[in-house]
Amino acid sequence: MARVFVSRAVSGAALDQLRGAHDVIVWEGAAPPGPADLRAALAEADGLLCMLSDRIDSDLLDAAPKLRAVANYAVGSDNIDLKATRARGIAVGTTPGVLTEATADLAFSLLLAAARRIPEAAAAVRAGAWRVYEPARWLGVECAGATLGIVGFGRIGQAVARRAEGFSMKVLATRQTPLEELLERSDFVSLHCPLTPETHHLIDAAALARMQPTAILINTARGAVVDQPALIAALHAGTIAGAALDVTDPEPPASDDPLLSAPNLLIAPHIGSATRTTRARMTELAVANLLAALDGQPMPHPAT
Repeated sequence: MARVFVSRAVSGAALDQLRGAHDVIVWEGAAPPGPADLRAALAEADGLLCMLSDRIDSDLLDAAPKLRAVANYAVGSDNIDLKATRARGIAVGTTPGVLTEATADLAFSLLLAAARRIPEAAAAVRAGAWRVYEPARWLGVECAGATLGIVGFGRIGQAVARRAEGFSMKVLATRQTPLEELLERSDFVSLHCPLTPETHHLIDAAALARMQPTAILINTARGAVVDQPALIAALHAGTIAGAALDVTDPEPPASDDPLLSAPNLLIAPHIGSATRTTRARMTELAVANLLAALDGQPMPHPAT
């Protein structure tokens, strides 16, 4: 029986399957485990089920001599030093595919909410600022027939494109359209690329300057794909009309982060995969990865 550390409580019944086979310890703290907590927890651990917010680097792995398997509770693995895990023979797996539809739903929800200024209008109602029908107030933009630029046309990007069809939107994707042209032509730009050295700060001041002043940026990928100070400056200057983010850099922003006071900005707390069905499936895939690796078998969903 191996020892497995789970860095946050997860939903779904699959964790009981893991408990039936191994000694499982779940972090119960109100906040995620810090680096020192992780080091202590992994000192005797054979397996780890971790979150995207957990940084798994060489220093941490040096403190985990027994670690054989890491199951990342995410579609990506940019929080894990894969070179370091490979060097140590540690298997790493992810949870691909199962969060596609939920994340695409959220991306399109953010698009609609930002376009129609729903958070601002709803807040006005609660604040008692809705006095009467006002034909010139809370004016947004129409999505039907607009041009949607999708940066990263994998599973989630394609799912967003399918939703756009229902609004008769013209879809541009980086698979066929150069990024510069896509930015210049799009009414909405939705980010769905992985975070890599090439995509880090892909949307910087120059990219934002290429966008139309009426355009809205949506990010459900990774926070660091966007140069956040550049976005804040662009929102204050009116370089673009608005933005809607499900991810930030860092997460969450500090209480005094200027991002929180930027105009025409909607921020959600990284809820792209937050449906009961999706999170339960993510747990199933993460558990399947750990069970296989700890049994000496290849993970069914290895990180790439």
